[in-house]
Amino acid sequence: MTECDADHRNAGFERLFGDDGLTVGTGFPLTDSRQSRPPVERELELAAHAEAVGFDALWARDVPFRWPRFRDTGQTYDTFPWLSHVAAHTDEVALGTASVVLPIRHPAHVAKAAASVDRLSDGRLVLGVATGDRDPEYDAFDVDPEERGARFRESVATMRALWRGEFPEREGWWGELDGELDLVPKPTTGTLPLLPTGHCRQTVEWLGANGDGWLFYHLPEDTLASYLDDWHAAAAEKPFAMALQAKLADDPTADPEHVHQGFRAGAEWFVEYFARLETVGVDHVLVGVGADGESDPERALTRFAEAVIEQV
Repeated sequence: MTECDADHRNAGFERLFGDDGLTVGTGFPLTDSRQSRPPVERELELAAHAEAVGFDALWARDVPFRWPRFRDTGQTYDTFPWLSHVAAHTDEVALGTASVVLPIRHPAHVAKAAASVDRLSDGRLVLGVATGDRDPEYDAFDVDPEERGARFRESVATMRALWRGEFPEREGWWGELDGELDLVPKPTTGTLPLLPTGHCRQTVEWLGANGDGWLFYHLPEDTLASYLDDWHAAAAEKPFAMALQAKLADDPTADPEHVHQGFRAGAEWFVEYFARLETVGVDHVLVGVGADGESDPERALTRFAEAVIEQV
């Protein structure tokens, strides 16, 4: 590990990417309540259970508004207070954002909120960041969608400056810092680990140079291989994470069937599939867990952990 590498390797990053093996996380809402407020106590019970059975990360969405056309409100609560609450009810599991929409947020607010969660969780925060995909939100925040790429780059640079230095001097679309103000708290490491999600309207070369890893959506295996080739050419050994819907069939020998952003299959196939992902260079999989005939999310998490995660 180089000195530069150590700058972003907090406890959460180490949990996900510190070893050579594939790690597995899951995302909120764990109760699968997507259009109404999830039951908080049940979500926290399930978060602690997911950690106990072997999931390495819990990921939270950034969804400011409910847009009925999307039929998905994430975990409903704002990302940072939610993860701070989750941190108080878990011990070592990594806490991820998947992903904070930077162009519609002030970079100083993101930097302070993220550093606060990182400190309160003893360094467990891994910050997925994105440009967003819900068109009405840009109007709501008075953001020109065509400026998303430039605003994203400026936000990343500004957050890095606020975390790494004291009394920085910067100016951008968000305002100006003239060296009289300093952001506190600072993260547990020199900067928080940033995982751009998708392309964020940037080149792979920019993502490789400015991100600490890449979080992407589910891809067919042949397409995934080409993406990984491009990523490692641009980013060397920086990690690659992938989101996946995984519905566990009752029959452990069942062949895979495609579902949205993933598969329905037996446990044996998922174990083989995860082994292939690890071989080609995937470091972490964020799974949306489901199981045939299973209405109890706690049992669904347990079944997936025992049948797949423990075998990988």
